[in-house]
Amino acid sequence: MNKRAGIARAMALDPEILFLDEPSAGLDPVSAERLDELILELKEYLNSTVVIVTHELASIFAIGNNSVFLDAERKTLGAIGDPKELKDHCPDANVRRFLNRGKDVDLAPTQ
Repeated sequence: MNKRAGIARAMALDPEILFLDEPSAGLDPVSAERLDELILELKEYLNSTVVIVTHELASIFAIGNNSVFLDAERKTLGAIGDPKELKDHCPDANVRRFLNRGKDVDLAPTQ
């Protein structure tokens, strides 16, 4: 409930861009899914851009339509794009591995 209230307070200011840092951290899977749905509803209703920093794959796939993946090891940009597409088609194997929950992936992306 606290997370929802925090988002509501931020949205009350009618921002063009809303930044959320790990919004579903510490939530059980059912509550996290409900929060994802709330974020999507608010985004559509208020016609706002929502920028989310998260490691939660379920949220990435549920909310994300454009994502940026950073490579901390190489200190560079790993990929930009729709996470649903990047999961199987990203040129960066590390990004594909992340989006596939650490499973081994082919070195070359599928076409």
